Amino acid sequence: MKQLFLLQTVIISLLFSSPFLHAQTRYELNEGWKCLPSTETTAKGETLSVPSYDLSAWKKAVVPGTVLTTQLENGEIPDPFYGMNNNQIPDIYYTGRDYYTYWFVKDFQEKTPQGDEQVWLTFRGINYSCDIYLNGRKVNTEPYEGMFLRKTFNIGKFLSADGNNRLAVIVYPVNPVGEPNGGQGGDGRIAANVSHQYVAGWDWIQPIRDRNTGIWDKVYIEKTGAVNLKNPHIVTLVPGKRMPRGAQADATLKLSVELENTSNRKISGTVSYKLENQTVSQKVQVAANAVAEISLLDYTLKNPKLWWPSGYGEQPLYPITLEFTEDGRKTPSDSEQLTFGVREIQTDWNILTRSMEVLVNGQRIFIKGGNWIISDAMLRFSDERYDAEIRYHRDMNLNLIRIWGGALTERPEFYAACDKYGLLVIQDFWFSGDCNGRWKDAMKADDQWTRRKYPDNHALVVESAADMIKMIRNHPSLAMWCGGNEIQPPEDILFPLRDVLLPRLDGTRRFLDYSNSDEWSYNAIGSNGDGPYTIQPIESFWEKQTWPFNSEVGSVGVGDYESLERFIPADNLIPPVYNPTARFKEDVDSVWTYHTYTGVGYEGYIEPYGAPKDIRDFALKAQLVNYNQYRALIEGFSSHIWEWYTGTIIWKTQNPWTSMRGQMYDCYLDPNAALFGLRKGSEMLHIMCHPTSGRVMVVNNRFEPVNDLMMIVKIYDMEGKETLLAQELSYIGASDAKKYMLLKNSIARLTKDNGGFLYLQLLDANKNLLSDNLYWYPNEQGTYSGLAAMREARINVRTKILSEGKVEVVLDNPEGNPVAFFNRISLVDANTGKRILPVFYDDNYFSIVPGASKRVLIEYSHRSGVNPVVEVKGWNVDGK
Repeated sequence: MKQLFLLQTVIISLLFSSPFLHAQTRYELNEGWKCLPSTETTAKGETLSVPSYDLSAWKKAVVPGTVLTTQLENGEIPDPFYGMNNNQIPDIYYTGRDYYTYWFVKDFQEKTPQGDEQVWLTFRGINYSCDIYLNGRKVNTEPYEGMFLRKTFNIGKFLSADGNNRLAVIVYPVNPVGEPNGGQGGDGRIAANVSHQYVAGWDWIQPIRDRNTGIWDKVYIEKTGAVNLKNPHIVTLVPGKRMPRGAQADATLKLSVELENTSNRKISGTVSYKLENQTVSQKVQVAANAVAEISLLDYTLKNPKLWWPSGYGEQPLYPITLEFTEDGRKTPSDSEQLTFGVREIQTDWNILTRSMEVLVNGQRIFIKGGNWIISDAMLRFSDERYDAEIRYHRDMNLNLIRIWGGALTERPEFYAACDKYGLLVIQDFWFSGDCNGRWKDAMKADDQWTRRKYPDNHALVVESAADMIKMIRNHPSLAMWCGGNEIQPPEDILFPLRDVLLPRLDGTRRFLDYSNSDEWSYNAIGSNGDGPYTIQPIESFWEKQTWPFNSEVGSVGVGDYESLERFIPADNLIPPVYNPTARFKEDVDSVWTYHTYTGVGYEGYIEPYGAPKDIRDFALKAQLVNYNQYRALIEGFSSHIWEWYTGTIIWKTQNPWTSMRGQMYDCYLDPNAALFGLRKGSEMLHIMCHPTSGRVMVVNNRFEPVNDLMMIVKIYDMEGKETLLAQELSYIGASDAKKYMLLKNSIARLTKDNGGFLYLQLLDANKNLLSDNLYWYPNEQGTYSGLAAMREARINVRTKILSEGKVEVVLDNPEGNPVAFFNRISLVDANTGKRILPVFYDDNYFSIVPGASKRVLIEYSHRSGVNPVVEVKGWNVDGK
């Protein structure tokens, strides 16, 4: 029973001049682990965890990590991301669970605590169940299972007096493991666990052979006094309709926290936090051996710095220190460092579109999102990789990421990157229509009604959900919760989640029962309520109305040659051949099919550029298609802002494995043209042209109208001759898409013989370029004969180092040249000739009209021993 005695005293005072004392220390156990298959020892945990037990025959282990990441590190398996290597790795369905049941052992130094000191051992994630031993004794008295559940143990009594300790953990795989029979989630039985589902295989990934068994997330030790601060909860209220700039009206900060008293006595003290040179504190008493949840009085933020989604404003974060200090003591018993953003998220129903609108700080945001699976299929996470991937999403000019329900609750490090870059997040819980019974499926082991009851342990789902809510709820980027992918959870999970847990543990965010639910996006069309997923005629994105908040719509996404050669053996670098009589309209190499190309390929869309001569030619022409597909996708949705749509989420923007479908960058973090086509089409203020009607439009995602806009429209022929089609001064309202001149006949007349380039510019009153956009047109037969015959554009390239890790590239295309078409800049290591990854370009796959210049900013992390040089290659440009 929770007990709390409040002394109704709240003190707001200036910070004391004396230095602040940090009571808490925390460190990770992330090095020096060893492991052994459980089948190779008969010793029990009580024996293995004794520091004197000989581990000389044990192998190095990767923690955080999995059995497979350990085997890969030790050279026991080939890289499962390359070629057909994954087929050389035994699958757990055929080996049995014992094969991938492993002991993990770690020696560490920590002395027996003195006085009121407490020492805590925390596991932030294991998969799937485990037993824990320390210095010859078992630590967990109850079963520890479930992938999405943190566990913390008070280990002071287990520690040795001399400070030499050994931790031993035996980790058991999921049960059942599921048959990897080629279905979505294999035979579906993987979903009987409270775990991720894609590991049994999906249409974009092959099976993960150990189902990611291991201590997959962080393990750490922390020390506190008798009272431990747990699960702080921060809420900000931002009333009214705000603007990103200017003075702000007040906002409100609400803060609560759990206090765990580990002692046998009642403890009185003060819980406080420090913010804006002030201390907010409250006297409390916590009963012996009790956990108390307290709420401090609200704090008013004057002229707050508001957090906004990317493109709409800045993302300032406030740091605070939360602490508890026992009466009569100077040193805090425990303290926590936190950051938060000041923002409020609401939703509203658009009666015209019949879909939900998302509002931030009172302003509605047209959602341009990407579906996210997971950073790495084998759970090899890092702060640096998260930062790079979320930055790429920011660079796509997206404002939201949805975490797909067949994966996991994303880690705090993911959310920290989203906080930094301004990406809103919809977090799914762990259900999918494929595995959890939405459809009849001959590939599944169990019938629909059985699968509808997955996972088997509903109480564990609810417990895990509560824990994950507490873990990530303080992040300003977290916008909404979603019950599952394309299906609701079972009612005895849905109702507690929706009606009890989320109101009590969060209370600020919208809960969607599932990803294509009518309460999010009313399905008046029929079918599933999301898609399509395959390549489309670009005009269809503009002309064919889909669901009003389409949670999954996508297209192709194969990388260029440099990407393909990283994971496809040379003998298999064979371009697909268009075959209109084939099932998927292409004849495809088996390795490409294994890497999930087949079914979501280019069909006949490369043919208008000419049948590929070789793999390099195919990959280059694929980038032309990629750019056009994703620019058209987001332009088409944006052209019907608030009329047909309140947002859309692309399926999908990244791959955690070497898949060849649905990606803006590959799993090695190399972007393809899809990223930059999407970036162009998603500009906050954007000029564009309807692909069949020739109607020029401008879309304004900003909160303010824009006046004195000069629209300039030109056609360039294949020799670089310019024809002015229109020049018009106009304006556009806030958050709107506006139609302007109709140029279909002029475009058709000037491009009918050899095709051509339509170049749009949008200038402000000072003649500054606000947006530009270049489209390439085929001839009247629908082929790009003019592109095939273009002469070389000899451009001038200048580079300048602005600072460490930042390079400016200026490219000049002199008068008399043709358009310098479709240029890819790469930063290459001169020592190896290979691209440096990741690298961030503020534009790429761009074209330069005659007489114009293009400035590109490149940013990268400087590395010792790497000699970066700039490489420029284009359709009719070849230079360095």
